[in-house]
Amino acid sequence: MKIATYNINGINRRLPNLMAWLADAAPDVVCLQELKASDRQFPATGLADAGYGAVWRGESSWNGVAILARGSEPVLTQGELPGNPDDRQARYIEAAVNGVLIACLYAPNGNPQPGPKFAYKLEWMQRFLSHAQGLWDTGLPVALVGDYNIVPEPRDIYETKSYRDNALVQPESRALFAALLAQGWTDAIRKTHPDETIYTFWDYMRNRWPRDAGLRLDHLLLSKSLARKLTAAGVDRDMRGEDGASDHAPAWIELRD
Repeated sequence: MKIATYNINGINRRLPNLMAWLADAAPDVVCLQELKASDRQFPATGLADAGYGAVWRGESSWNGVAILARGSEPVLTQGELPGNPDDRQARYIEAAVNGVLIACLYAPNGNPQPGPKFAYKLEWMQRFLSHAQGLWDTGLPVALVGDYNIVPEPRDIYETKSYRDNALVQPESRALFAALLAQGWTDAIRKTHPDETIYTFWDYMRNRWPRDAGLRLDHLLLSKSLARKLTAAGVDRDMRGEDGASDHAPAWIELRD
């Protein structure tokens, strides 16, 4: 099984990029973030024509998450992150696909910090941490996949001082990611590439893609049973250089049957 995460940054605007990548990479499961489309605007028919069933939660102009499954229909298990019924932002969806529970998340960015947006980021991640513990405790094969909007370590960002005050690198943010790993989840990219510099995001500003001034924001965390099946992981960097590309590149893992 090949599972991928891709912050598409506007699914209808980037649909040609997405379709080309699906045809070339042929992932079995794809978690998409930043759809920037309402439920009605989601291109379900086009994706079905490409061989992918889907569940999604849209939000006009902002946020939005979806899970695609090649040759099958994902079975929706959660349409929002539990713990705060007043939070209506479309940032979390969960579905069963071929015996694996897939959690797709688009965590809050948190900027500017300090302030209410950073407080929301921390509160949201605390809720996610609690939910992740519940999923871990089930003993099921689970993958927590998406744009966490956290740079886990200094080596996951290019050498710069410009992000010093950014919410993505704050100690509080990194501590919450570390707390997930402490629950037992395996960071698949880092497990497979323990010493390499790997990025998944390059801002449009300041020539950062040509300079390879990137960040690792997109993560695939695996439960114990899935981590034992991990055979490969990587980032399809070339997608970031395509015309009209998202500022993220797809990250993926492969699991043996």
